[in-house]
This record gives sequence, C-alpha cells and structure tokens, in this order.
Amino acid sequence: MKMKQFAVIGLGRFGSSLALTLMKEGYEVLGIDKDEDIINDVARSLTHAIVADTTDEEVLRSIGIRNFDCVVVAIGNDIQASIMTAILLKDLGVKMVVAKALSQLHGKVLDRLGADRVIFPERDMGERVAHQLISPNLLDYIELSKDYNIAELSVPGKLSGHSLKEMNLRAKYGFSVVAINRKEGVTVAPTADDKVHEKDIMVIIGTKEQIDRFEKEVY
Repeated sequence: MKMKQFAVIGLGRFGSSLALTLMKEGYEVLGIDKDEDIINDVARSLTHAIVADTTDEEVLRSIGIRNFDCVVVAIGNDIQASIMTAILLKDLGVKMVVAKALSQLHGKVLDRLGADRVIFPERDMGERVAHQLISPNLLDYIELSKDYNIAELSVPGKLSGHSLKEMNLRAKYGFSVVAINRKEGVTVAPTADDKVHEKDIMVIIGTKEQIDRFEKEVY
C-alpha cells in the first residue's frame, strides 16, 4: 500500500525539494520549520505549512505527528535538533522516520536511535528520495529528461522465472529493460530469453506513466 501523508521537518534546499516533489506526485505534505520566513515562502505550495519547534514533545503531539505515514527529518545544520526530533518521533510511534544526516557519524547515531532510513543529501537528491519513498518497489530513480526516467525495480514473486520475452513488457507497458542486476552480477542489454527471479533488480527506461502503470498492475 502506498503512503498517503508525509511531514517534512526542515525546509532548506533538500527538504523543500523533497516536499515539493511529493506534492507534485499528488501526496499530502505538511511542511514544518522554525523559520517563519521559510514557511511563508512555501505555504502556498504545500498542503499545510507550520512554524514549530520539533524538539518539543508537546508540539509534536499537538500536530498529530503520529498520524503521518512517513516523517522526514531534514533539519539543516542543527545536529542536536535533528537527533532530538528523531528520538521524539520514534517515541511517539511514527510509522516511518526518515532522517537526513550531515556526516557519517551523525548517520550512525540516527541509525542506532531507530531511524528507519538515513539519507545523505550530498549523495541523495530530494527528488530521487521522494520517488523512493512513494514506492517501496522503486529502488532508485533518475530523471533523464522531461519525458524519460531510469528506474530500478525489484522483481515481484509473480514474475519470478519468466523470461523477458514471456513478460513482453515493452509491448504491454512501453518501457525497456536495459539491465538485470542479480547477486551473480549485472546483465547489461539482456536478451529476450533472459529470465528474471525474485530479488533480482530490473533497470528500466520509460516514462513516469509507464512505470506507474506497471507498478499498479503487477505489485
């Protein structure tokens, strides 16, 4: 089941990019930041935007933060605030906490505190992370152009053992499988007779609509 409601705490470059991409994809997004000017700038672009100190447990309770499917801690340079917020979110029972790390050490701390996923923004752009959060089957996503994307998708059990010819994905959905990544190695430009198995990763090129339709019908 896809997630419906996101909260993004910290609306700097990374946080706002992630929040706006989620909005563009049709999800509800609550933006939270301590800076009133930042909130005023993004208020019209998000479902809701509020000024709040997320290191205060009562503030988080009053927001109803535990009702969100996923909360992203994208706080800028305040490591203490980031860690405190992550602790409180886990304590309050948020289903999925994704936290931005400013360094490897910060990332280790967040991981040990129970963050479900730790992101390093210099490595993971907000837009890519947004697409990965939207779809658990989507392992990576890169926009090649306005129309075409490269996506990595895990092979679902129902397709295991089928060849590309049997699945006929290009005819059914319009996208191309350009590589198959499995434990033994990567098969680039696979032939029609190449088979996929559960836990393999298909690297595909197609439009967002083609990839979305495949996910809805197959997963």
